[in-house]
Amino acid sequence: MPEVIFNGPAGRLEGRYQPSKEKSAPIALILHPHPQFGGTMNNQIVYQLFYMFQKRGFTTLRFNFRGIGRSQGEFDHGAGELSDAASALDWVQSLHPDSKTCWVAGYSFGSWIGMQLLMRRPEIEGFMSIAPQPNTYDFSFLAPCPSSGLIINGDADKVAPEKDVNGLVEKLKTQKGILITHRTVPGANHFFNGQVETLMGECEDYLDRRLNGELVPEPAAKRIR
Repeated sequence: MPEVIFNGPAGRLEGRYQPSKEKSAPIALILHPHPQFGGTMNNQIVYQLFYMFQKRGFTTLRFNFRGIGRSQGEFDHGAGELSDAASALDWVQSLHPDSKTCWVAGYSFGSWIGMQLLMRRPEIEGFMSIAPQPNTYDFSFLAPCPSSGLIINGDADKVAPEKDVNGLVEKLKTQKGILITHRTVPGANHFFNGQVETLMGECEDYLDRRLNGELVPEPAAKRIR
């Protein structure tokens, strides 16, 4: 897969990019875990997500947030990283003007950035939020959450306790017009040690079902006058 360097708000950003053979293929953007705790675009789960979307014909990009690898700049507590993600999506869209839709998948810190990006970009029609941390990061901006998606976590996650994730899911499930799918990986911790295959199986199943037209809300019934 081609190594790429593109301009971000704080300097150059480093990524890995795989264009689809189809000009109008959807775009998938993959966002990595916390830059100050070893998160990079080469994280195993980030790589597997990239490969999952690529195999299904998406134009796919993963990249290093500012200050990681060859990406310039320094950690900015989320605000700058959100700008990096927006610039990354802009860059892919500039190369694929016929792509009308996009998915965003984020893991841990990356899921928080991805959900914020979702609020700003109406072309994002699906999301995957892996091991989000509502106990650490504020997700109240999802009011309302504009797209259907998957939230998946381990029930032995001590970084993002299950009760906090369940609270986020329940809040989002009350919103109309979207369908939130929640999956739990039994025995999995925040890093899905020994459980990455199970995690990816759930993500693949969700994506395949969405691409098949499933797991979206029923259209609102028309009122009979």
